[in-house]
Amino acid sequence: MRFRIEFIPAEADEEIVLRCRTLDENVKKQCEVIEAMLDNKPTIVYYKENAEFYLPSSEMLFFETDGETVYAHTADDMFKVNYRLYELETMLPTDFLRISKSTIANTSKILSLSKNLSPAVVVQFSNTHKHVYVSRFYFKNLKQKLSKRRG
Repeated sequence: MRFRIEFIPAEADEEIVLRCRTLDENVKKQCEVIEAMLDNKPTIVYYKENAEFYLPSSEMLFFETDGETVYAHTADDMFKVNYRLYELETMLPTDFLRISKSTIANTSKILSLSKNLSPAVVVQFSNTHKHVYVSRFYFKNLKQKLSKRRG
């Protein structure tokens, strides 16, 4: 891989172009890093016991509140986060979407939506037993987001 900088006239718009043969995980990570730098978004630090973890947001399935505390869930773990959900909504990539008053989900990790007897719909994630509920108020937005993903 080569890295090249081109100087342009002052009146021209600056742009970053990433050329690749395939959109693999390495390229996705590079894009996330560049987007984070451009947006100047703070890095989310995840806490478990006495340790701090610096994980990519793409590993998170969902964020949920439990009382005053916000937790981030991966397929096999759970971490405390020192942000409120409304703050996380502005910090997370576009794959994340509010699906209830207390939950933000990573739509790229959703495996299925199941209706049950309650008004809420069950959201099942890939490669884990974890699930959350989407409320009726947020259901339409989630369906639209998932249909764009199929698209």
